[in-house]
Amino acid sequence: MADTKSGRDEQARDEARRRIERDISEARERGDEPEPVADPPTECHRRGCSEPAAFSVTERYQEETGAGAVEATAFLCADHAADESPANLEDAYEGYVFHVEPVADDADD
Repeated sequence: MADTKSGRDEQARDEARRRIERDISEARERGDEPEPVADPPTECHRRGCSEPAAFSVTERYQEETGAGAVEATAFLCADHAADESPANLEDAYEGYVFHVEPVADDADD
């Protein structure tokens, strides 16, 4: 096969197609892998508080702009978690969530 511009262009297109097919194949293989989970913060989320985080406080509500559901989670010390209450009840809906859960202590593992 002679080395022509059209031949080089065809080889480049073939290589690009093979690379795209390989990327798609690799992405499909990774599709079953769970998303990595970030370690929760160790300090309270409140500004100026350096106490250890003891609870995670989560609230899911409808965004007032109509963009859909929003979920916010904050890691708080015991004192600040005790002060928490639902803040977005006016935007509550069937899937509304407000819960406070203790942060798992790694020393128990």
